[in-house]
Amino acid sequence: MNLAAFEAFVKVMETGSISLAADQLFITQPAVTKRIHSLEDYFGVKLFESAGRGIQATHAANSLLPKVKGWLNELGDIHHTLSHEQSQVQGKLKIGTSHHIGLHHLPSHLTRYVQNFPEVTLDVHFVDSEQAHEQVLAGELELAFLTLPPQGDARLSYVTIWNDPLVFVVAPFHPLAEKQNLSLEDLIQYPSLLPASQTYTSQITLAEFEKQGVKPKVTMSNNPLESIRMLVSIGLGWSVLPKTLLNQDLKQLDIPLEMNRQLGMVWHPGRTQSKAAEALVHDMKQQS
Repeated sequence: MNLAAFEAFVKVMETGSISLAADQLFITQPAVTKRIHSLEDYFGVKLFESAGRGIQATHAANSLLPKVKGWLNELGDIHHTLSHEQSQVQGKLKIGTSHHIGLHHLPSHLTRYVQNFPEVTLDVHFVDSEQAHEQVLAGELELAFLTLPPQGDARLSYVTIWNDPLVFVVAPFHPLAEKQNLSLEDLIQYPSLLPASQTYTSQITLAEFEKQGVKPKVTMSNNPLESIRMLVSIGLGWSVLPKTLLNQDLKQLDIPLEMNRQLGMVWHPGRTQSKAAEALVHDMKQQS
């Protein structure tokens, strides 16, 4: 029995698919199937059953999952503890970042980190902030850079690094573009394009409307902010975007309302941090 079999099992459980697990593990579907079969042979139980064109986890698989995840987290803690026995900062560091932070805020920091610690293998995963938050909590990511939640989790540690002003935007030819001193009531007459309601950015925006006792006319939800920027630029509606995403294709609306989201990093203080993670946290704190 090897570690790869347990990792394949967890990935299949998370994705609900042999093919998706294979894609995320960068191996073939037969290789994933072989690893699952090796676990089934070892434990003497059936972990997955055929269900139409897909698979369905058995009761045994659902019982096994939390134990395997806990064991993998403990094994990770052992690796991180042993990393402190090495004089050199090295090993694999698995981090998560939202697309916006990864594209617009992190590159210079990670460039410096990679140059300073060439023995570290940096494994960067682009995920939504909400997903990254949950993966840090579950121990699947050692560190994440994300939009900080309006209400943090007491089990996690947060450091704010960037203040990210939010602005209301439309296409330059939108009917709202040339109007002055607008209110939220003026906006609800027109379609909006906002991130999905469960995102932290959308929660910040909708809270402001709720304070005014009004509700925006949301016609489309789309998580990637760059995608929203494109849809707004062709005139499909107004939106709220980070000011850093303003370009010639957008017009900032004249609304006397200040909104900001905080961007930063999060980690689980209850788990042993690798030497590689400690070095990155220290570097980022110096910049905050």
